[in-house]
Amino acid sequence: MVALPSGPHEPTRRHDTSETSRVWRSLMLVDRWIVGLAGRLVVTGDLPDEVRGRPVLLTANHIGDFDALVLIAACRARGAAPRILATAGLFDAPVLGGVLRSAQHIRVERGGVTATAALEAVGAALAESSRPVLVYPEGRISLEPGLWPERGKSGAARMALAAEAVVVPVSQWGAHEVLHYGEPTVTGARDLLARFRSFCRGVRRRPALRVHFGQPVDLSDLSAERVGDAVRARDRIMRAITDGLVPLRADEPDRPRHHDPTRPVNDKRSPWRP
Repeated sequence: MVALPSGPHEPTRRHDTSETSRVWRSLMLVDRWIVGLAGRLVVTGDLPDEVRGRPVLLTANHIGDFDALVLIAACRARGAAPRILATAGLFDAPVLGGVLRSAQHIRVERGGVTATAALEAVGAALAESSRPVLVYPEGRISLEPGLWPERGKSGAARMALAAEAVVVPVSQWGAHEVLHYGEPTVTGARDLLARFRSFCRGVRRRPALRVHFGQPVDLSDLSAERVGDAVRARDRIMRAITDGLVPLRADEPDRPRHHDPTRPVNDKRSPWRP
C-alpha cells in the first residue's frame, strides 16, 4: 500500500461526492494510487469553507504531462472532485469519451469555434454544479527557461469574471520530474515506450509532488464588461500562482535541478519571476 502524506497540520478533509459519478470517484482512487507510486504528495492550503458550494475556478501552473494527475489527487485530498476542460477529440475516443462524459468533464472544441463557445461551456458548468473547474491559464506546459509560469492568457480570467466565480490559485512543483516532456503527441509504440521508461525513472526517484492551494484572488473591483479588466484579472491570477510557487521551489530559485532534455525552452523570461 502506498502512503500519501498531505503535509503537516493538514486541514480536516471534506469529501462532498454527491454530484460526482461513481466512475469518476473510482478513477480518482486509481489516480491516487498512481500518484502515490510516482512520488510523495504534499498538499498545503485548502479550499476555504466559504467558497464551497459556490462557482470555483481552480487556476494552476502547467509544468508537465503528469501534473494533471497530481492536481486531481491534491483536490481529492481536499475533498474536491474537479471538472476538467478537455478537447473534443478526447470525448469522441472509444471508452475514454464515455468516461469523460460520465464524469461531467467539459468538452471544448478546437478549430473553427470561437473562444466564446469555450467561455459559455465553462460558465454553464460553473452554474450547474458546485464542483470546481480546473484550468491552466498558460494554455500549455511552460517553455520558460526556469519553468516559471509564462505570461498566461486571459481566457481563464474572462471565464471567472463572466461567471462571477471564485478564483483559487493552485501552485505545484515536482510533477515535471515524473514524466518527460517528449513529443506533443503519441504516434506509436516507440513514443509509448519512451514515456513508460521516463515514468519508471521518475518512480525510482520518487520526487516530492508539492501542491499549494492559495487564498482566493480578489477580483471584486473588476468587470467582464469593462475593457482591460480581463488582462488585469489575468495578471492578478498569474502573480498569485507564482507567489504560491516560490516557497515550493525555494531551493531551485532559478532553474529546476531536474533537467529534461526533451522539453523545449524559449528565450522569454517569465514576467512574474521573482
